[in-house]
Amino acid sequence: MKTEEQEYKIVTAEDPEMLEPQADFTGEDGRDLFEHFRFVADKGQALLRIDKFLVARMEKTSRNRIQQAAEAGCIIVNGKPVKSSYKVKPLDVVSIVMDRPRYEFEILAEDIPLNIVYEDADVLVVNKPAGMVVHPGHGNYTGTLVNALAWHFKDNPDYDVNDPRMGLVHRIDKDTSGLLVIAKTPEAKTHLGKQFFNKTTKRQYVAMVWGDFEEPAGTITGNIARDPKDKLRMAVFSNPEVGKHAVTHYKVMESFGYVTVVQCILETGRTHQIRVHMRHKGHPLFNDARYGGDRILKGTTFAKYRRFVENCFETCSRQALHAKTLGFVHPRTGKQMDFDSEIPADMTALIEKWRAYRKEN
Repeated sequence: MKTEEQEYKIVTAEDPEMLEPQADFTGEDGRDLFEHFRFVADKGQALLRIDKFLVARMEKTSRNRIQQAAEAGCIIVNGKPVKSSYKVKPLDVVSIVMDRPRYEFEILAEDIPLNIVYEDADVLVVNKPAGMVVHPGHGNYTGTLVNALAWHFKDNPDYDVNDPRMGLVHRIDKDTSGLLVIAKTPEAKTHLGKQFFNKTTKRQYVAMVWGDFEEPAGTITGNIARDPKDKLRMAVFSNPEVGKHAVTHYKVMESFGYVTVVQCILETGRTHQIRVHMRHKGHPLFNDARYGGDRILKGTTFAKYRRFVENCFETCSRQALHAKTLGFVHPRTGKQMDFDSEIPADMTALIEKWRAYRKEN
């Protein structure tokens, strides 16, 4: 039987691409929060400050760290965040929450090369390759970006890869390439987190999608939540009470008739947002197996065309999506920081193939 000290709930992704599993709570700033530990005060519990209550029940945790967690809104009693001065009462349900799911295993530092675009004492910007999972999860406990960060920071005594007050501020899917910012201090993560929440960051993606567009630019608005018919996919819902508000702005960059290269600018950042919004509009991403883009959706019935598209699938063997630019205000200096990245080789080759096909046909 579990003791109070051992009682906790493990929340992990069912699929490595589902980097935002269902949250247990929503923070006052809109963050998804996941329960890592839960304690229930017994019937005879005397009134006791919550920091003292928790330090007696958790190993290797200082009272100061618990107080910091409370200030960050990470200690919840009976469903509501409390400060460290809160007095625990009989039968109170005390939860410790974080803005990421609980890792099932200790994070191992792995010597995985990182494409570092920029680094200083506060932030690190990396260009993640397609195929790399961001967070460890079910079936992917090694080889992730977090494992690579643990190695990169192994000689930095101030960086704890397991500390939710530092690390990744946002995420992109396993098979999406592109730019990510990592916070190296609690202050940097708080500052950057507010920028993402307030939608003041700049994020531009490049994607190839199926079909042609009648208009040169537009906006897709639609709440996103997990698809009840397929828990590994997200879907757009018209009911405003279902899912999370999501807005994607797009602009046609180059049209090849059967497929189109588009620029997407995120106003919000939801799981699979561009992929699910484009599918909802009738333009699944090219070779996006999760959302039906890995088959021929537009074009002719000729065998020559079929062989051409199959060759394109082999050239870019993942959804054609790249997080090209990233902009934010530096958390310490207040200076605007803007970063750009090259479209990766597989997507560049894919675009060139369609460009040549269009000229020949």
